[in-house]
Amino acid sequence: MSRTIRLAGALALAATLGACDSSSGPANQSAAVQLSLATRAGPGLAPSGPQLSGVSVDYTDGLNTLSITQVQMVVREVELKTVADPAQCDPAVSDDTCEELESGPYLLDLPLSAGASSVVTVDVVPGSYDEFEFKIHKPDDTAENAAFLAINPTFDGVSIRVTGTWNGVAFTYESDLNASQEVGMAPPLVVTDAGTSDFTLSVNIATWFRTSGNMLIDPSTANKGGANENTVKNNIEQSFDAFEDENHNGGDDHSGS
Repeated sequence: MSRTIRLAGALALAATLGACDSSSGPANQSAAVQLSLATRAGPGLAPSGPQLSGVSVDYTDGLNTLSITQVQMVVREVELKTVADPAQCDPAVSDDTCEELESGPYLLDLPLSAGASSVVTVDVVPGSYDEFEFKIHKPDDTAENAAFLAINPTFDGVSIRVTGTWNGVAFTYESDLNASQEVGMAPPLVVTDAGTSDFTLSVNIATWFRTSGNMLIDPSTANKGGANENTVKNNIEQSFDAFEDENHNGGDDHSGS
């Protein structure tokens, strides 16, 4: 499979990414898919280019105010899985049923503006894909992370970092979450050789720092060893969705949003 990668500024590659072979068909039988990121749906097309962290997003529960100014996440093994195989993508197995978009690890700076921001466009084999898989990754001192940590040394042992203010006081939340994410797409994303198929990974950061009763959580209490560490980690793992999004508004094309 040939791969044409157009990186937007939201992506910080940690290693040189080589070509990925596939025996699903000849190399010239490829089609493009574009992955975008969103944290909030918008009414129309997002402005061209990546809309990164930098604006604040504010939440209140009537008692407290949480303002988020930056959200960064380390990911690796970003893959699409075909409808043909119910099994999970396995990087240890040569498998024609999964298409690798990026190997990583690399750093995502999540957009805080409304709408979806394009991250990467990659050539894949035409087909129907019903699952998007990736790993939230905590870099360590192993060889596979060396190049990434040379560029991003403050992410040694950190997979997610959020900065902002809690009731006006600055905070930094850091997590060492290591988790595989399997996000279903219904209906499946149909990729043909006619144009580019667009899909969005939506991250609902509004749910990260919330109790089950929808009250806000002080992010500083969710750091390592904090009382709300596990609550926030669980919230993060439940916050992902993926869907076709041809108009890049951060909403599912098939839900009317």
